[in-house]
Amino acid sequence: MSFKGSNFNDRISEQKKAKLEMLKRAQAKKLSPEEAAKKAAERAERAEARKIRQAENEKKRKFKALQDAALKAEKEMNKKRNKERLAAEQKAKRDAKYAARKARK
Repeated sequence: MSFKGSNFNDRISEQKKAKLEMLKRAQAKKLSPEEAAKKAAERAERAEARKIRQAENEKKRKFKALQDAALKAEKEMNKKRNKERLAAEQKAKRDAKYAARKARK
């Protein structure tokens, strides 16, 4: 006694039917040429907008990097200037101290 799907030929025929059904569903989902062209145009539009956005962001990034570099250079210059001024003040104070000591003798 055999029941449906129990032998090899039954399974093969079931697989073929399932494959045909899958192909029919895929064909039904397939876009028409007009829809495909429309989607391609939209995709190209989005890609162009993304390219413009990326260029603007890159420009902003470069500008910010230049600003940061200028700010860093300015801070370094101020630091160097302050260090030199402090050294000059310390030297003047030391010289005044020695001059006062010499004047007392």
